[in-house]
Amino acid sequence: QVQLVESGGGLVQPGGSLRLSCAASGSIFSIAAMGWYRQAPGKQREWVATRTSGGNTLYASSVRGRFTISRDNAKNMVYLQMNSLKSEDTAVYYCHVRSGNGDYWGQGTQVTVSS
Repeated sequence: QVQLVESGGGLVQPGGSLRLSCAASGSIFSIAAMGWYRQAPGKQREWVATRTSGGNTLYASSVRGRFTISRDNAKNMVYLQMNSLKSEDTAVYYCHVRSGNGDYWGQGTQVTVSS
């Protein structure tokens, strides 16, 4: 059984920063990529960032230059450093893993950007 557990969400003022963490555990075979998605109220879930096992990083245009994704392969963890946060970044953020035995999702962590 595979588990993804996110942490680090919360309330932050515009212009502030947050760091999300995701710990993957269980029988995950051959992780190809780890990343983050988000879903704002009334909107579809959208992709935010991905880091592949080969070290490539990809970002949605809306967060490029403000967010940084990183991984600790040895610990099966992925992080999302979010700087210069805007109100439109408010959403539930989900960790995602693509592996040899399927795709997995975390339960989500709420990020609220508001003054």
